[in-house]
Amino acid sequence: MTFEQKMVIIFFTALGVVLGASIIGSASAVFVRQPPATTMVRLAGEIKIWAIVAAIGGTFTAIEVLESGIFAGEIRAVLKQFLYVISGFAGAQVGYFLILYLAGGKN
Repeated sequence: MTFEQKMVIIFFTALGVVLGASIIGSASAVFVRQPPATTMVRLAGEIKIWAIVAAIGGTFTAIEVLESGIFAGEIRAVLKQFLYVISGFAGAQVGYFLILYLAGGKN
């Protein structure tokens, strides 16, 4: 898998985690008589960091690559991991903005 392909996969994985968790979580809010839109926005904000972690494949691998890159002088590996995290963050943020749009703004 090329670097660009992996960035796209990470972006859409983070996006999917935020959208899926928020929408399914808001469906559960109906069962406990809570407002679904408010629950959806709250969940989208809370799940973003976990979406990034899930999208990059767990934190330990990323930390190992960063550690080996920094101490071994492999700046390219550090830069790649940094861009993977940025890609995951962008996907999670786009998902959050889509949820805000669907819910009609911050409640």
